[in-house]
Amino acid sequence: MIKSTKLKNRNLTQEDVFNLSELFKLMKPRVMSLVIFTCAVGLLMAPNIVDTKDAIIGIILVSIGAGAAGALNMWYESDLDALMTRTCLRPIPTGKVNRNQALVFGISLSIFSVIALDFFANRISAALLLFTILFYVFVYTIWLKRKTPQNIVIGGASGALPPVIGWTIATNSLSIEPLTFFLIIFFWTPSHFWALSLYKSDDYKKAKIPMLPLTSGVESTKLNILIYSVLMIPVIVLPYIIGFVSLVFLIPALFLTLYYNFLCFELYNFKKNKFNAKKAKSIFGYSILYLFLIFVLFLIDKIL
Repeated sequence: MIKSTKLKNRNLTQEDVFNLSELFKLMKPRVMSLVIFTCAVGLLMAPNIVDTKDAIIGIILVSIGAGAAGALNMWYESDLDALMTRTCLRPIPTGKVNRNQALVFGISLSIFSVIALDFFANRISAALLLFTILFYVFVYTIWLKRKTPQNIVIGGASGALPPVIGWTIATNSLSIEPLTFFLIIFFWTPSHFWALSLYKSDDYKKAKIPMLPLTSGVESTKLNILIYSVLMIPVIVLPYIIGFVSLVFLIPALFLTLYYNFLCFELYNFKKNKFNAKKAKSIFGYSILYLFLIFVLFLIDKIL
C-alpha cells in the first residue's frame, strides 16, 4: 500500500514537470533567447555600470515579460495555430495546455514581471515593459494580425523594445542612443518575416492571415523585402553619425548589410510573380544571423 502511494506521488511529480515544460513552451523560448541577448546588449552598452546581480535580475524579468506576451499570443491565436503546419504542434492545439491555463499563466507572468522590474530596476523600465506586452497582445495580436498585411511592420515595435529596456535598466533614462537599437530591429523585422511568409504562404492562406504575399502578391512582397533591406543601410550608419559607435562597428556592419541587400536583390530579380523558395529561406536564415552579429558588433565596439 505504501509502495503504491509512493508510485502515485512519483507519477504526479512527473506529470507536474511535464505540465511546466509545456507552459514554458507557451513563452516562445526562441523569442525569449533573442530578447535576453538584445536586452543584455542594451544594458551593457549603457554608460552606467550596473551591479551584476541587478543586471541579471533585470534581464530575466524582461524575458519573463516577453514570454508572458508570447503565452497570451498563443492563447488568442490557438485557432490559427491549429491550422498551420509551423504552429500546429504548440501546446494548446495539441491539447497539452488548455486556453484558460494559458490565459491565467500569461496574465500572471505579465503582472509579476512588470511589478518586479519596477521594484528591482526603475519605473521607466517597468513602464516600457508594460507597453511592450500590451502592444504585442492588443495592437499586434488582437487588432492588426488578422486585419492588415502591415501587421508585421507596426507590430515589430514591440520586438524592438527589449534593448531599449536594457538601456533604461542601467540608466533610468531615455536618450537617442537606445533609439538606434529600436530602429535596427524595427526595420529588420519586415524583410525577415515577409521572407518567411513567401515560402509559408499556404499556411497563412489556410489560417486566413492577410500576409503580404496573399494580399499584394509575390512581386510586391519581393519588392518590399528589398526596400526594407536597403533601408537598413541608413539605420546602420545612424549610430556612427551620432557618435555612439566607431568604425569598428560601422565597417563590418555595412558589409553584413550589403550582403543582406544582395540576397534580397537576388530574390527580387527572380522570375516575375514567382519566387525561389531556397533564396527566401536563405534570407530568413541569414536575417537571424545578421541581427545577432549586428548586436555582437555593438559589444565589440564597446570593448575596443
